[in-house]
Amino acid sequence: MSNSILSVILGGGAGTRLYPLTATRSKPAVPIGGKYRLVDIPISNCLNSGINRMFVLTMYNSASLNRHIKNTYHFSAFSKSFVDILAAEQTPDNPTWFQGTADAVRQCLRHIEPFDADYVLILSGDQLYQIDFKEMFQNHIDKGADITIASIPVAEKDASSFGLLKTQDGYITSFIEKPKTGLEDWVVDTGEEMKKAGKVYLASMGIYIFNRKLLFELLLNEKKDATDFGKEIIPQSINKYKVASYQYEGYWEDIGNIQAFFEANLALTKDIPEFNLFDNKNLIYTRPRMLPPAKVSGTTLDHTIVSEASIINAKQIERSIVGIRARVGVNTIMTDTYLMGSDYFETLYQIAEDDEQGIPKLGIGDNCNISHAIIDKNCRIGNNVIIKGGSHLTDGDYPLYTIKDGIVVVKKGATLPDGFKIV
Repeated sequence: MSNSILSVILGGGAGTRLYPLTATRSKPAVPIGGKYRLVDIPISNCLNSGINRMFVLTMYNSASLNRHIKNTYHFSAFSKSFVDILAAEQTPDNPTWFQGTADAVRQCLRHIEPFDADYVLILSGDQLYQIDFKEMFQNHIDKGADITIASIPVAEKDASSFGLLKTQDGYITSFIEKPKTGLEDWVVDTGEEMKKAGKVYLASMGIYIFNRKLLFELLLNEKKDATDFGKEIIPQSINKYKVASYQYEGYWEDIGNIQAFFEANLALTKDIPEFNLFDNKNLIYTRPRMLPPAKVSGTTLDHTIVSEASIINAKQIERSIVGIRARVGVNTIMTDTYLMGSDYFETLYQIAEDDEQGIPKLGIGDNCNISHAIIDKNCRIGNNVIIKGGSHLTDGDYPLYTIKDGIVVVKKGATLPDGFKIV
């Protein structure tokens, strides 16, 4: 399989719905789970499925994403495996940046063409899931399909956010992108178990397998003006080609906004999370940083993930994720919070300098009370700071933080002085 298929991972657009986490980085570069980046998920799914030749297409705020991929995915000099970055570029015959998902792949075909493969797997760089692509690929072969779309049953409340499809004998007969009305016309048989859960709509996951020759023909000739797979390429291919559906019923989360991102991360702290980081067969790969173990003193931890090199002196941390190199001071209470940590350590000399200048240390200070919040990287939270997120707060964007759906997001590198309050 590894020699017959190439993977193309889309680096995402501006990611405005994930702002301010995307103010200085692309969506796939956003840290998740304490030590990973979102892009690690599709790359890991590929590696676990025996697909080891990948291109990552990048454009917006791509520096940190490019750096992460360069520092993470190294293969043997005797291997043909690679994870290569294809950055948007202006050329004499195309002076525009990526105009959509299909256009992004089209502009990169000249870089993909020299690599031998009969099939191309196209993935999003900002989704959370664990799929064995070998099964999807085998379904594509068994169906004699030209295109296969991974689909997932969803409930009515989510249906209008996705492309919906109908199938017959495993082939897609109709497709509509994000319908706002007439949902009742798109109810399908998703199976007894899914129907009991109220999941009676079949949604596209934005994961596609194309026969290579057809992909090139569609993008370069037949649909050379189409810019998007979901809105144009897929709907216009259904009546002309064999377009199959591969129904997936496991965990899948489209990290499209702050609330989805927040809930997906905190869900990892459950006793048995739906997205399983402790799965020997589905490892999540990321950058090996060679950091020391975490150190915890006098803290009650409950349903909390603590990453490497963290120094925790808090009183209590519940239902939270503590990222790499994070510091949390004494008597601090933290609940329902994602603390992303830091990109570097402060030395004892630097900490002493901070104290002299009245600057909070990197991390969270003493006697703080923080809940329902996301603390981005390299933040300095002073002593006696109170952050109480929740539905009582009004959405808004401020110099040091943003509030979305009651979730307080402290911006990357922000400094909150002693006694600062968001309540």
